[in-house]
Amino acid sequence: MSAKIPSVSKLSARVVRILGCNPGPMTLQGTNTYIIGSGKRRILLDTGEKNVPLYVNTLKDFLRRENIELDRILVTHWHHDHVGGVEGILENVQAGLSVWKYPRKEAGDECLSNFVDLKFLEDGEEIKTEGATLRVFFTPGHTTDHIVLMLKEENSVFSGDCILGEGTAVFEDLHDYMKSLELILGLKPDLIYPGHGPIIEHPTPKIQYYIDHRRKREQEILSVLEKEPHKGFTEMDIVKIVYSETPEPLHRAAAVNVGHHLKKLEKEGRVHLGDDHIWHMLASSSHL
Repeated sequence: MSAKIPSVSKLSARVVRILGCNPGPMTLQGTNTYIIGSGKRRILLDTGEKNVPLYVNTLKDFLRRENIELDRILVTHWHHDHVGGVEGILENVQAGLSVWKYPRKEAGDECLSNFVDLKFLEDGEEIKTEGATLRVFFTPGHTTDHIVLMLKEENSVFSGDCILGEGTAVFEDLHDYMKSLELILGLKPDLIYPGHGPIIEHPTPKIQYYIDHRRKREQEILSVLEKEPHKGFTEMDIVKIVYSETPEPLHRAAAVNVGHHLKKLEKEGRVHLGDDHIWHMLASSSHL
């Protein structure tokens, strides 16, 4: 576990982190929310969870103490620990703020639009406030609406849940997630402000580790299928081989992870799921 993250941290001349005060197994010490800019009106990125008075009061006290107003709210993706605090902020901190996010493929955005001025971001769009220019990059995989934001003045990236300050991230679609990691690697950021955990001061090795970790696991899965290409395997069959040193109570979760890898490989035309729910290596891929 990394050092304790303070409730309020000035990270640079343009970035202040307000901890979401919602620690947990999936949120680490809590959701990192960020106040971005250097003027009187600034941008709030992400909002923590719903019904966390300590977070709302911490945010309100900071804004009052620094004589700052919010210009708008941006959210990296729809998960409740990033967007859940919107209502409390509008009711208790500053009313009338617009909320900006990338649209979801699935239904769900209407829940926000019922009570906020919801606007949608576009890939490549730039958002400006005094002292800060943010460029939007669409990075699906963790969710279908996930974005990261590059702070051009610092060559830094707000990574949301695509890359965490410690540990590895979960994802819905590994194929898309790997492409998003490659995109962030190509940005060559000098610093990453993650959605959870401490800031990442040397991002390239961290991003490369995420990519290498997934590639290694993928190769282990392929090796199982290649050894007996005519047999076929279920996700749990593969887990019992690849995760042989993992305690059995965790095998079900491991099977979900294996399933994500297999779906990625299926998209790439390397494996096939039969009608019997058994995975097979495609003949044309058995030499890879």
